[in-house]
Amino acid sequence: RISMILYHGTNIDFECIDLSKSFPFKDFGQGFYLTEIRSQAEKMAKRKHETLGGGLIVQEYDFEENNLHNKDLKTLIFKGTTPEWAKFVFNNRSREIDFQHDYDIIVGPIADDGVAFLINQYSSGAITLPQFTRMLKFRKLSNQYFFGTERSISLLKRIK
Repeated sequence: RISMILYHGTNIDFECIDLSKSFPFKDFGQGFYLTEIRSQAEKMAKRKHETLGGGLIVQEYDFEENNLHNKDLKTLIFKGTTPEWAKFVFNNRSREIDFQHDYDIIVGPIADDGVAFLINQYSSGAITLPQFTRMLKFRKLSNQYFFGTERSISLLKRIK
């Protein structure tokens, strides 16, 4: 059993994760997002606090890493900023297309504000997918963990 600690930055503390309260049009769709990097979760808590009020809260969750390879779960793991990752993020963030997926858990790079700009460039046709992917390779992006189903949420054990 290899256990990992994942962090969630928020402005309002809660005990139960309610997927319906998650924002749509995020990198991997509507779901619950966590990171392995505490300082990254702290930045997210600060951003939410500044825009929505509330507190500066970092929740900690225990997650068994072997669940990423559980045959009963549909998981997707992106190894870096690949063209597949770029297209997946673009589709999830797009308000013009009706894109849905049924993954329980997704792990992959976070598309930051600079990436959002590149996504807009790609969607407007200003740059091609190969150019988009090449530009992303120069960005140092950290991973995020997406939990998109009740089944996947049940695997998270709140520590703090």
